[in-house]
Amino acid sequence: MSTLDSTPAKFNPYTRQTIALARQWQWMSPDLQEAVQVVSHVLPFRVNEYVLDQLIDWDRIPDDPIFRLTFPHRDMLPAKEYEQLRDLVLYKKDNDAIARLVHQIRMRMNPHPAGQMTHNVPRVNDAPLKGLQHKYKETVLFFPSSGQTCHAYCTFCFRWPQFVGMDEMKFDARECSELVSYLATHPDVTDVLITGGDPMIMNTRSLAEFLEPLLAPELAHIQNIRIGTKSVAYWPQRYVSDKDSDDLMRLFERVVKAGKNLAIMGHYNHAVELRHPVAQQAVKRIVGTGATLRMQGPLIRHINEDPKSWAELWTTGVRLGAIPYYMFVERDTGPSDYFALPLARAHEIFQAAYSMVSGLSRTVRGPSMSAFPGKVVIDGVVTINGEKLFALQFLQARNPEWVRKPFFARYDPDATWLDHLKPAFGRKKFFFEEEAGDACRPPEGRVIPMAQARTHDGRASDSQPSAA
Repeated sequence: MSTLDSTPAKFNPYTRQTIALARQWQWMSPDLQEAVQVVSHVLPFRVNEYVLDQLIDWDRIPDDPIFRLTFPHRDMLPAKEYEQLRDLVLYKKDNDAIARLVHQIRMRMNPHPAGQMTHNVPRVNDAPLKGLQHKYKETVLFFPSSGQTCHAYCTFCFRWPQFVGMDEMKFDARECSELVSYLATHPDVTDVLITGGDPMIMNTRSLAEFLEPLLAPELAHIQNIRIGTKSVAYWPQRYVSDKDSDDLMRLFERVVKAGKNLAIMGHYNHAVELRHPVAQQAVKRIVGTGATLRMQGPLIRHINEDPKSWAELWTTGVRLGAIPYYMFVERDTGPSDYFALPLARAHEIFQAAYSMVSGLSRTVRGPSMSAFPGKVVIDGVVTINGEKLFALQFLQARNPEWVRKPFFARYDPDATWLDHLKPAFGRKKFFFEEEAGDACRPPEGRVIPMAQARTHDGRASDSQPSAA
């Protein structure tokens, strides 16, 4: 692995239109190059020089995990769809026909799973707040428009519609006055998760314009500010050597000094993402501000099925001061048939990795499905009265009364998602299906007048965030 001094100092991204300019493009076979050009019409593709130079082992492609994590592959589409699209892209070059086929493929890929669009968006005066989601009572998600891209795209990403021009399905907010107003009328909310895309694509000044209003006195009930980011893996220079990385550290310190817990929700998918010195230095700088760094990521076929990789990731993180948080089950969206693992196998991998680490790493929870009713964790495989079952429980739920309530499903070696499971003991429905009621309705609220929304220093907040 290269030394810290040899890492790229300037962020240099590549897309479908520019990837041929990267020297590594010539190291790929014509079949691999073709797949990128074809499949990237459906799924977003963006990679950067750090990922290409430092994270991918080019002697192992196409089986290198980070290569599969960032480069589209033909098997991400059914053979018939791939052939149809290839014919249009490479030979007929009919843009209208390409657009129609691409839209058809995307719509059958379940672009917004788990009720994100239909059940998670708050409504005020019967109108949706476009840049917010409020699924769980304590936590509101906020999508700043200037954070709706990433340093590189993951091929499995469940938020892929944010990046492919499906504007009618996009979550984005140009400024945070509606967020502040909504929070002011919801004292039960303790956590705000700023997500995307990746908020850390923004410069520090722009990020501050979203964070600092959350420090206002009238939002004292907001205890935790979370930032979801993959930058810790794909561009750790954001915290180390970017021109405003020191300013970013000072911003983190201001948030902590204001009495908030600032939690950087770092998305890691493989141990290699935390082996490089600059990635480790990024962790140390983050936790040195008083912020916490929590490590989470999905279990994905072709990428991170080796329990030893997870164990290395968690133990390295703990040594540097990070907190292992979640191992997720890959969501039922996008090319999920390509990435999904049976739940039984997911539990085996988690259990094996868990058994390799000390108690300090066992803060991690999983394998967890972020499904429509909530976060469901597979606790184990058990036999009761001669029946083999999955033991399950909610770690978070639309209805708070469901949390930590154990339930059982019939063992199915092929099931990859909650919807595939059947209730145990002859029941026709799971308890949460019978009790759903109001928990499955979109949240409602009101927004106080703009003039009443205040910044952290008491001034009226009417500023617009600048571009990244």
